[in-house]
Amino acid sequence: MSLPHPPQVERLAVGIPGLELVTGGGLPRNRLSLVAGTAGSGKTVFASQFLASGITGAGDAGVYVTLEERPEAIRRNMASLGWDIAAWEAEGRWAFVDASPRHQIDTVFTGSDFDLGPLLARIATAVASVGARRVALDSIGALVAQFEHVYPARQALFQLAQALEQAGVTTVMTTDRLDDYGPLTQLGFEEFIADNVIILRNALEGEKRRRTLEVLKLRGGSHLRGEHLFTLVGGQGMVVVPVAVTSIGYASSTRRLTSGVSSLDDMLRGGLFEKSLWLVAGATGTGKSLLTAQFVAGGVAAGERCLLHSFEESHAQLVRNAAAWGVDLESMEASGSLQVVAEAPEAASLEDHLQRMKAAIDRFEPDRVAIDSLTALQRIATVKSFREYVLGLTFHIKLRSMLGMVTSTSQDVLRAEATNDLHISTISDVITLLHYLPVGGELQRGVQILKMRGSDHDKAVRRFQITGRGMEIAEPFADIDRLF
Repeated sequence: MSLPHPPQVERLAVGIPGLELVTGGGLPRNRLSLVAGTAGSGKTVFASQFLASGITGAGDAGVYVTLEERPEAIRRNMASLGWDIAAWEAEGRWAFVDASPRHQIDTVFTGSDFDLGPLLARIATAVASVGARRVALDSIGALVAQFEHVYPARQALFQLAQALEQAGVTTVMTTDRLDDYGPLTQLGFEEFIADNVIILRNALEGEKRRRTLEVLKLRGGSHLRGEHLFTLVGGQGMVVVPVAVTSIGYASSTRRLTSGVSSLDDMLRGGLFEKSLWLVAGATGTGKSLLTAQFVAGGVAAGERCLLHSFEESHAQLVRNAAAWGVDLESMEASGSLQVVAEAPEAASLEDHLQRMKAAIDRFEPDRVAIDSLTALQRIATVKSFREYVLGLTFHIKLRSMLGMVTSTSQDVLRAEATNDLHISTISDVITLLHYLPVGGELQRGVQILKMRGSDHDKAVRRFQITGRGMEIAEPFADIDRLF
């Protein structure tokens, strides 16, 4: 006899893109969730978005209990994200309980033990007045700081949590941390009162800051472990970019697709497998951008939609250079078969770039995606954040398109490598190396298929030239051992 599965706790969508994937469907309904973070980590945005998305997405009214900032500051700050809180207040869908310092002495606490009765009464009145189903308290640290001793502070928070649960609302409560990787809370007990705990970090690693979200505890269900990148998007708010996956959700295929170069397809024994990721690595000037242009041109010629994202060259440079190889990118764009996005790496943070690229893939729905080059983004990233970026992006490409291509730049002119510090060689299905080879007193170009999963391939290093027709591959180099 099989044992019955335990009942799943009903979930409430938070309304933060990407968070539902991390939490496995949202936060448990009618429970208390603690959001902890250092100054500037995004706690107030999280709390506000929790209420805003409830209003716009689920028709849930909300109550915002502010214990630090004044309501007018929150209205003003959140307006930059596209949320008209004043209008929602006028419509009876958002209510403030102002327990900020200017009101605490005469309206929140009574007696030497800081009785929470007045605050609870005000929250209950606000919940009833708008029929709220969501409550946000920001920040609970300002409340517990009023207590001289830990025990009465802990009892007060238990009282608050119990009252909110009895009111039938789902609550997000924020609290401050002193360090991104130090103690979770200042007094050390707040996390034990909450059913769920989410940590927001804005950690400084080297000279770069890295925003991440981690679900530390989620009662009544499973969730993705570890830290996940997030960013703040104007008009949208917080967007979480999950970098971990619980399963490989994309399919495999034996169907072959062209690389854009027929002679290279021959080396690949018929082309690239659908649902594969192709890494092209080589030193500057070996032909990576050429292969990228021919890759998208081959896709367009086959009736596919292609997305080309460049971090090395401007749009004008891409068009000019491709024309010299016989590839008309402008005509492809005009037909709607190609979208070109050219951005400088320094134009945004790494998590912002990742979110923009995933959004572009979702919006344009390309059959193949090309990125030239990932190496340029290393200038703005830490090793850890870059690895997360690569894993998150390549998984999304495989999941949402038929074929992906990325390029990387080798630092050694005479030796092309699929370097491990890119964290992509192991997850690439096909690796092509472009070499400079010294032959007869001059440097010649060579192309080599280093790896191809699920298929045999040409093992030779072949000579190639760049002409007005693109890449032209010729015979293998003779006596190759002397060339390396």
